[in-house]
Amino acid sequence: MLPMHARSCGCRLNAGGFGRWRLVLLLLAVCGPLVAPRAAVEVTADSAAAIRREVRVHDPSTIVRCKDEYWLFGTGPGLRSWRSKDLVHWQAGPRVFEALPAWAKEAVPANRGGLWAPDVIYHEGRFLLYYSVSTWGRNTSAIGLVTNPTLDPADPNFQWTDQGWVVRSTSKDDFNAIDPGVTRDAEGNLWLVFGSYWSGIKLVQLDPRTGKPLAGARLHALAHHSSIEAACVYRRSNWYYLFVNWGQCCLGVQSTYNIRVGRSPAITGPYVDRAGRELLAGGGTLVASSAGRFIGPGHAGIFNDGDREWFSFHFYDQARGGAPTLAVAPLSWSADGWPVLQHPCAGPAAQAISPKR
Repeated sequence: MLPMHARSCGCRLNAGGFGRWRLVLLLLAVCGPLVAPRAAVEVTADSAAAIRREVRVHDPSTIVRCKDEYWLFGTGPGLRSWRSKDLVHWQAGPRVFEALPAWAKEAVPANRGGLWAPDVIYHEGRFLLYYSVSTWGRNTSAIGLVTNPTLDPADPNFQWTDQGWVVRSTSKDDFNAIDPGVTRDAEGNLWLVFGSYWSGIKLVQLDPRTGKPLAGARLHALAHHSSIEAACVYRRSNWYYLFVNWGQCCLGVQSTYNIRVGRSPAITGPYVDRAGRELLAGGGTLVASSAGRFIGPGHAGIFNDGDREWFSFHFYDQARGGAPTLAVAPLSWSADGWPVLQHPCAGPAAQAISPKR
């Protein structure tokens, strides 16, 4: 869930307006549709499978595996979790937090308990779960870290441990510390990508012992656009792929989210799209956009299950009044190495779309 920078989108919204939209989003994610369902949209066998049993998730994390189950996390009070045996049938798991950590209340006093857009990775014997603490439309934000040796609540070692904040931003900064995405490079080093609106998407290397930025680590700028957030970096062969969202989330069937991609031989960039345009200059190859009942795809994650890659994201389901819904779809690749999503909202394979000005 990603705050909008009012100046970036040309909107005039006061603090009260931002608060109302934040309330709208939380109600939509937790309680259900806020608009009346539109006329029924035809559902094909392919699209029905892609809905994954109508699991209500906003800002899904990357899928990870623990023992014989798949897990993901999403936006909500205390951070929501979901578990599955087959990537199709999902059931709710336990919340991560019962109460907001004390440091989060100090860092973002206006936050009322909603935690956004988590991401997770398994590293050196424990799961590292990153998440966002913020308020709508402001960049007084922080990315937190909580760890657990297992995701199985029946395991006697199951215990979430708060590790404090990882990256912070204030109104004096030109970036927004939300929407974390954690990944590894070819040498096994940990990196965190993050950012929303303001000056765009950033990257920082992490200390493998703490999961926090290395001492003296610099921020790398990866991508910029007038409305950009929800970054994910995925390594495949000799390339790093940077997936980002353009457009606006959180408006149900009026959402304009779409997923773009660029690639680079180095994790720090520069990333370019299929047409050769740098993502720092507004480039981005279209991966997924609204189609039929699938509105505003966003928050990409890629899970490699050994012999197959899966692309996870949320969309706003037009057939259910704009309810945020999980999709997990097969991912393939073009002959020249660009992602091709096998889903009704897939964009033209490897087609670079120039940004609108």
